[in-house]
Amino acid sequence: MINENAGSVRVRVPASTANLGPGFDTLGMSLSLYIWLEMRKSERTVVHFSGDGFEGIPADKDNLIYKVAQLVFKEAGVDVPELEIGMRSDIPLTRGLGSSASAIIAGMAAANALIGSPLSNDRLFDLATGLERHPDNVGASLFGGIIAAAWDGEHADYVRIEPPRNLKVLALIPEFELATSAARAVLPEQLSIQDAVYNISRSSLLTAALAAGRLDLLSSAMKDRLHQPYRAVLVPGMEKILEQATQYGALGASLSGAGPTLLALVDRTSSEFDQLEAFMQSVMSENGIQARTLWLEPDLEGAVCESGIHPDLFLETIKGEISS
Repeated sequence: MINENAGSVRVRVPASTANLGPGFDTLGMSLSLYIWLEMRKSERTVVHFSGDGFEGIPADKDNLIYKVAQLVFKEAGVDVPELEIGMRSDIPLTRGLGSSASAIIAGMAAANALIGSPLSNDRLFDLATGLERHPDNVGASLFGGIIAAAWDGEHADYVRIEPPRNLKVLALIPEFELATSAARAVLPEQLSIQDAVYNISRSSLLTAALAAGRLDLLSSAMKDRLHQPYRAVLVPGMEKILEQATQYGALGASLSGAGPTLLALVDRTSSEFDQLEAFMQSVMSENGIQARTLWLEPDLEGAVCESGIHPDLFLETIKGEISS
């Protein structure tokens, strides 16, 4: 019989933004919004939620986190059939901020820690990328900072880039959801050689500029012809923001992942924070869309795991919220 008072593990995993403009399915950056997850062995599987936004998400073995945990256990050759899981999250769902990637990394990191961490982070990265089918979000959430990665269908190679010290992020989050499948459906099946070269050159320049701290190059380097022009029809006001944000103090702007969130990268020494925020909000208002803004930092730690948490510190608190 499993001891219900056995130690638990807790992880904190950041949100992420993918693409940063031209780096489609290959560039990602972690952001200072988080999911917290606690996991322990149990006699029956149950998932507890803290806060809002979890409506319709399974609280049993159909839950994504339970499934990815079992994937880790199988890979490690360990059998842990029943789990008690508690989670809370600040990351809005289906907004282009990597909520599913963060959940996958949280489930994998917690499960791995629960059994003594037999799998390396590189192996977890491959497993997570296999589920997401692109490495940008999961890489950023796992390793923190900025990730440039390539996936061959079995293995992901990556380089982690330390974000420039003065980099700050303004996220504009519209109050509507946009499924990744819908955002991918509008993309063309073929590109001209000119557009392909356009994106390759800017993705290369962007990666080098971020690595070198050349914030002055971001305006040019973040331009894209591969996905953002086609997705603009799904996010009213997006085209205007991407074209004009630099006139209001942004270093560059992009659609965050599949959207609908829009990001502006900013130099933290700038004096134009209020001007940029007001501009982006006004464009949304012009298009009849409610949106909120958040000032965020690039997260530098990625997935952080703590072992041996006393079970009453988190899971029991969540149970109390549910019963109160």
